[in-house]
Amino acid sequence: MNRTGLWIRTGIIFAVTLIGIYLVIGPRRTPTAEDLTWQGIKNNLSSNINLGLDLKGGSHLLMRVKLDEYLKTLTENNAQAAQTAIADSSEPKLTIASSEVTAEKDNYAISITLAEGSDPAQAIEAVKKKVDLSQWTETTSGQTLTWQLGGQSQVTLKDQAVEQALKIIDSRINAFGVKEPTLQRQGAKTSGQILLQMPGVEDPKRIKELIRADSNLALMKVVSPPNPSPVTTYPTEEAAKASLGGTVPPNRKILPYAERDEPSAAGQQKDPTSKPKQYVVVEYPAVVDGSELRDAAAISRTGGQGDYQIAFSFKPSGAQKFGEWTGKNINNYMAVVLNDEVKSAAFIKSQIFDSGEISGRFTKQSAEDLALTLKSGALPAKIEYQKERTVGPSLGADSIKAGVEASIGGLVFVILFMLLYYRGSGINAVVALLLNMILTMAMLITIKSTLTLPGIAGLILGIGMAVDSNVLIFERIREELRLGLDIPASIKLGFDRAFITIIDTHITTIISAIILYMTGSGPIRGFAVTLILGLVINIFTAVFVSRTIFNWELNLRPGMKKMSI
Repeated sequence: MNRTGLWIRTGIIFAVTLIGIYLVIGPRRTPTAEDLTWQGIKNNLSSNINLGLDLKGGSHLLMRVKLDEYLKTLTENNAQAAQTAIADSSEPKLTIASSEVTAEKDNYAISITLAEGSDPAQAIEAVKKKVDLSQWTETTSGQTLTWQLGGQSQVTLKDQAVEQALKIIDSRINAFGVKEPTLQRQGAKTSGQILLQMPGVEDPKRIKELIRADSNLALMKVVSPPNPSPVTTYPTEEAAKASLGGTVPPNRKILPYAERDEPSAAGQQKDPTSKPKQYVVVEYPAVVDGSELRDAAAISRTGGQGDYQIAFSFKPSGAQKFGEWTGKNINNYMAVVLNDEVKSAAFIKSQIFDSGEISGRFTKQSAEDLALTLKSGALPAKIEYQKERTVGPSLGADSIKAGVEASIGGLVFVILFMLLYYRGSGINAVVALLLNMILTMAMLITIKSTLTLPGIAGLILGIGMAVDSNVLIFERIREELRLGLDIPASIKLGFDRAFITIIDTHITTIISAIILYMTGSGPIRGFAVTLILGLVINIFTAVFVSRTIFNWELNLRPGMKKMSI
């Protein structure tokens, strides 16, 4: 190869090496003199690499979705919605005589008995238009309509609830800023257990509260006389019920209307004895609920110094429904309901389509947390924590020390073997091997992968695979030399013929690692990622870099008759 080609190859190797070294030990800020010291290099290396829970320490949480409670709530809500659908039907002859809800473990049923003269077929049609009971088995006996939730449907709904909880928890954790958390299902499919590991988080109290927080937002019409000022409220729940004739119909709800008693950013004190003093009557079901929410954010009307509110906006479908409803209810009140409590009651002056606010004395942190839970959606059921463990950094330090010692020990042994067995050519392999390790670490940092203890094992295995590639090439060169070929021809054929074998072994191992990544959990994925990166980079170092070194040797010693291999 001519010198121009060699210089180009060398320039590529030199540039890649410098970039790799900078990514591994370079600062992520303006460099200082301290960065050139050994301690500075160690600090940069530590801050650049994302360490997993087993190395860095952190929090280990095992939680459970209350699935039986979820099915109980689902049954009760569907029963109320079915009664409302029948009561609001345009058919004048539909009247409910009685209703019964069974909601206990493994037995969930809704039973509605119609008054004499009511048509069951019309009632079923009215329910189907408003309520999704596709998972329920429907039966009719005389004037009694029954919907039963079968065993397989229960399993399906429980599985959907856990998957929904996983997605919501994941969005809340990621928005909170926890680096590389591990979130996965645990135990049997219907156990509802979820495992969460958070590296570097030693006090998970706020995150636990954020995960478990309810965020059921609904906009509902306030039941009141025309143009009341202010909104009609009642001092007690009994007074509110009396306004409805003594009983609460299926399409009405009585909710507390409370001013927030949380301390504000302005330094107001929370009154621990304060309780809801007023109640309002609202229409059920809601006009729009939290599932239609597009975005929510904490805002301050006083330039960031005073109390905070939460501004929210709807998806197009929700905005359309909201706009149509507000257009028909001008001069009425609308309640902003959060977790079955009225936070504010807004007077509708004109048609509104896509946005609103929750006002109150929120602190900056509580407003941001509430906005986050609103954006991520409501959990399908409550979460309970079954196990909590904090992993101290000393365990991580011991693991890192053991892993580093094992890596250095393996590396030293391999280097000595290559130098003793292949002599001068072993230096070629050592250079390629060291570059492989640097570039593998650089890629881990670039893709922001988490390094775990199994990941360190992947690095060590990568060392073995890298050496194996050099051994294949060197042994092939030896064979060509024994056949009487000259050194340049032996090197060329050695690389060309070993290349196919190297590619074959690397591809099969990479496929195995990909399968591990797809089917494994956090630590196993860490092992797979480091192994895949090491193998891909090894094709560059063992073939491109190593061959460039041999070509430089041939170029500098064109008449060489002997090769130290």
